[in-house]
Order: sequence, then structure tokens, then C-alpha cells
Amino acid sequence: MRTHPMPEFGSFALLLALALSTYTLVFGAIALWRSRSATGLTAGGDGAGRLGETARRAGLASFIALTCAAFALVWAAFTNDYSVSYILHHTNRDLSTAYKFSALWSGQEGSLLLWAWLLSAYGFVLRLRHKVDVRLSAYASTILAGVQVFFLLLLNFAAPPFAIQPGPVALDGFGLNPLLQYPEMVIHPPMLYLGYVGFSVPFAFALGALMMRYPGEKWIHITRRWTMVTWMFLTCGIFLGAHWAYSVLGWGGYWGWDPVENASLMPWLTGTAFLHSVMMQEKRGMMKTWNVWLIFSTFLLTILGTLLTRSGIVSSVHAFAQSSIGGWFYGFILVVFSVCLFTFFRQKDHLKSENRLESLVSRESSFLFNNLILLTACFTVLWGTLFPVLSEYVQGSKVTVGAPFYNRVNLPIGLFLLFLTGIGPLLAWRSTSLRSIRRNFVLPLIAMAVTFVVVIACGVRPWSAGDDMHAELFSLITFTLAAGVITAIGAEFLRGAGVVQTQTGKNLAASTVLLVRRNTRRYGGYIVHFGIVVMFIGIAGGAFNQSREQEMGFGDSMTMGAYRLVCQSFTQDSNPNYDTEYALLDVFKGSKKITQLAPERRFYHASQTSSTMVALRSTLAEDLYVIYEGKNPDTDKPIIKVFINPLMNWIWIGVLIVVMGTFLALVPNLTRVPAQARVAVPLPVGEAEVNHA
Repeated sequence: MRTHPMPEFGSFALLLALALSTYTLVFGAIALWRSRSATGLTAGGDGAGRLGETARRAGLASFIALTCAAFALVWAAFTNDYSVSYILHHTNRDLSTAYKFSALWSGQEGSLLLWAWLLSAYGFVLRLRHKVDVRLSAYASTILAGVQVFFLLLLNFAAPPFAIQPGPVALDGFGLNPLLQYPEMVIHPPMLYLGYVGFSVPFAFALGALMMRYPGEKWIHITRRWTMVTWMFLTCGIFLGAHWAYSVLGWGGYWGWDPVENASLMPWLTGTAFLHSVMMQEKRGMMKTWNVWLIFSTFLLTILGTLLTRSGIVSSVHAFAQSSIGGWFYGFILVVFSVCLFTFFRQKDHLKSENRLESLVSRESSFLFNNLILLTACFTVLWGTLFPVLSEYVQGSKVTVGAPFYNRVNLPIGLFLLFLTGIGPLLAWRSTSLRSIRRNFVLPLIAMAVTFVVVIACGVRPWSAGDDMHAELFSLITFTLAAGVITAIGAEFLRGAGVVQTQTGKNLAASTVLLVRRNTRRYGGYIVHFGIVVMFIGIAGGAFNQSREQEMGFGDSMTMGAYRLVCQSFTQDSNPNYDTEYALLDVFKGSKKITQLAPERRFYHASQTSSTMVALRSTLAEDLYVIYEGKNPDTDKPIIKVFINPLMNWIWIGVLIVVMGTFLALVPNLTRVPAQARVAVPLPVGEAEVNHA
């Protein structure tokens, strides 16, 4: 009888993690119940405190157990242990090292293990930092343990990653999905899961704070950095996935409103709304109910996203697993929603707003409209994503919702959000005076008018664009609004820096740095907004995409825009993992050769499937995007498809700016703001008047 020590070790580690997490959940809840009338939990005071401390330590130990389980699965991949069914179906002997490591999340069982391990890592940090607020942290730790128990039940009973392959052990595996054999796929899924899983922490704190009727907004201060880091990871994960789709799938685009793409976008939308509306609660004691339900909804949408990705209930090029675990997720979503609903109605009197909206022309109203628009976008995406499932249930046949539906609804929403991004910082809290409006909006309006004229002069005329009218109209409005928003953000920096310059005598550059150091959260937020605007500019370039397809034998040429492509050769190559066909294309601009591109098509031995490797030449102005589509069997010539995608790099640059702004917003203020400067810097013009009226 064969023995499999590493898989057995991994299975034992998962069982141990389940036992430890169950202990944390059950005895943590008992400790909280016993201490509900006490002043709080301590590390070693009364019996409830000691019991709570053992629950906390069990939670810490569950991270170690899950780390052992994850290590065991990775070890099995690296040692080609095909006795493990998961390793047999997701790796092969000739797979490169990086992709063997990524096998951890390439299939259902491994990705669920990654989910559980990351959750235990977040919980480990939370439990180590429990002294920030011992009682609230105990609630959050217990709630996280409940989520952990669900995933560990899946891993132990519904989708075990260490299941032994019956029968003789294969000499080689079936290979990793070819679509996943791309460098970005080594980091895209972990980034996405860091975002998905990370929202469990603010969810746990919000639910715990509501259960214990936590006074004030301290729970928001505790979770602000958790939420921002999680949001940043999710943002990176989404756009790494978009860049992968652009570089690998070979269709010339980066976002197709695929169900799994939508699954990652929905919690991003509600998480973005939450990050904005918590400022209302911090500043004015408003929107408490909104905030609680926004974070509840965000967590539920991350669970739904995991379900869509890993259950196979929707058809998607991004969904790399099919299974019958959907029932487990439906049950868990129902339980979580029921707990949230029960707790809300039981404690809703604790969520009364301390102030009311005083004016539609105010910072509060811009946040409110921002929330409404983001939630409308989320509902639209949710409806379109689930419509095929609902239609099949009701009618017996799937009715697919395509990209035109999403674009028709969400492009106007995006433009309105871009508009709010510009005007929000220019409005004061409570109410904005007419004088302030005139003063703050002059420069942005001038910038918009000039940009509108320049763009039309450059040839963008939607009224004569025929079928492309809507796309060009979107681009014209986007460029116009972007100019206004960038001007508004720049004016905020210059206005504040001017005040600092007057106070300190430093030059403008040094004054700007000092201004940002005094309020990193605010000015980091402005940089994030600037990054979003840059991304919108890149998206607007899509209205001017061009494409052409042609057979290209030796010496044949193709003209596309300002480029001329000449086929120098087409050949084949092979290695132990895959065979490849590719063409060598010289690219000319005018009479000057600027580069050589080599688009290719690979055929993977283990999985007996093929994939495309796109050849790209990227500049700030445009991408030259070339695909090798295969050979025409009649002529034996390669079929080459070429796209020119304007402004594509602006999307990826915008993402980098967003990440930089988020990092800045996470940094504590390095310079204490002098008391006399707190009103003058960095309030918009007119806000000081209102606050002192």
C-alpha cells in the first residue's frame, strides 16, 4: 500500500486549522457573551478574558497550520507528486518554476486554499494588533473565524486539495492551462485575492462594532488603512487581469464585460463608495447606515466573485474551474446576509445620523451623489452578470447580456463620476457660497472650453462620425471633463502651496512637498483622483481604434495607419513544454525601420491546447498590436491581424498613479500642522468663510 507523507501532512494541517478556527469561533463567542456586561476583555483577568485569550491564540495558530498546508501543496507541485489529483491536473514535469508555484491558485481547490491562507494571514495581523482595541478586536477576530470555518469546511469536505489520484500514478501531469502561462498570471490572482479576502477585515470590524453598539467612529479609524490597502490590492488585481487579457487573449481589447471581470469590479465599486462615504461619518456623523451596508455588501460581493470564478455557474474565459460547490456558497451568503440583517434591525437606532444634509451645493451632496452613482453602476453590472443564470432558471434557456448593454449604461455613469471627481474638492462642507463657486470654477471651466475647441479642431466630430458617433461623443466629453478635473486638482495644490510659501518663505516646490506632508490623506486622495482621470483619457482613446487582417507570406507588406509591416520570415520552434509558430515582421514608419515584432502561436504538449502571444510596440500615443492567428491551410501563409490602439498606455500609467496616491494616503502626516495654519491650509476658497459663519 502506497503512502503519501506530504499530502497526508497537508490534509492533517487543514484538519488542524479547521479545529483551531472552530475553537476561535465558538469559545471566542462564549467569551464575548460572558463579558457582555463587563468593562472589556483582558489577556488574563476574569474567566471570560482568559477564554478569549485562548481563542485569540488559537486563531494565531490557525495561520501556522494553513501555512503548512499551502507549503505542502506547493511542495507537491515542485516535486511532481502526481499521486495528488490536483497536481496531476494542473502541472506537468516540464512546466517552468514560476508556473509551478502559480499552480497553487490555478484550480478550484488550490485557489480556495489560497483564500483561506490569506484570510488567516490577515487574521494573524489583526490578532497580533488586538491591543488597539481589545474588545472590538475580539469581536472582529471571532467573526473572521466564522468566515475561516466556512472555507476550511470546503477544503476538508467539498474540495480537498490533497485528494489522492486513484489507480496508477501518471508519469507526467496534464499541464497548466495555457492561458495562465504568462508572467502576470503569477501575480494577478494573488493580488485579486488579497483584495477579495482583505475586505473581510473591515466587514468583521463593522459587524462587530454594530453588535456591541460601539460608540463613536473609532472602528472606522482602525479599519481605514485596512480598507485602503485592500482597495489598492483589488485595483492592482483588476488591472493586471485587464493587461493579461490585452496581452494574451489576442482580441485587441482589455475589458469585455466578462462575468468574472464583472465579479471583481462590483466589490471595487462598493468599496470605492465606502472609502468616500466614511468621510461623511468622520466629519459630520452622517451616512452611518449607508457605511455599514456598503461594507456588508462589499464583503458579500467578494464571496459572490469567488463563487462566479470557481463554481462554473457562468461561462467565462477567466473562470478556470468547474464544480458543484455552488450550494455551499449560496448557503454561506444566505447565512451572512441574515446575520447582517438581524444585527442591523436589532441595533439600527445606534446608526442615527448626527447631522442632516444642509445644501445640495456642498461636499456632503457630492459624496452622496458619488455613492448613488457607484451603486447604480454596481447594480447594473450585477444584473447583467446574473441575467443569464436568472433567465435559464425562469425560461429554461440562457439569455446573454453583451458589452453594448454595459457600455450604454455605464459610460454615462463614468462621465458623471468623472464630473464629480472634479467638483467635489471645490465644494465646502455644509454649504458653498456663490462667491466661492465663482472663484473656484473659473479656471476649470476655461480649461474645459479650450480643450473642447482643441479636440474638435483635431478632427473629433461626433456629429459626422456615423456608427462611431457615441464612441467619439464619449471621447470628446471625457477629454473636456478631464481637462477641468486636472485643472481643479492642480489649483488645489497650488492654492495650498501658495499659503505655505507665504508662511514659510520656501520656494513653490518645497512648499508643495510640505503641504502634502501636512495632510497626506487628502493630497494622496487628489493624486488617486488624478490617476483615475488619466485612466479615463486612456479609455477614451478606444473610440479611435483601427484593425486590419491579412495573409502575409515572405516579403508581403501591410499598411496600417502610419505603419508599414513587412514579413521577413515565418517559422516554427519547439521546447519540452510547447511548440510555437511565429512570424518576424519589420515595422516601418515612413522609410525608417523602427522595430521588429514576432507574434506567435503556441501549442502546449501536456494540455493539447493552443494560445496566442501578442507582439506589441507601445508608446504614449498608441499601441501597435500584432497577432499571429495561424496559417491558411490552402496557401500555407500566416494570417496576421493588426490593431492600432491610441492612448492605451495611459490606462496603465493611470493605475500606477492611483497606487502611488494610495501609498501616500497611507503615510501618517509627517509634520504637525501649526494651530494658526489649520484653517488656511488646505481648505478650498470659501470653505473657511462657511465654517466660521
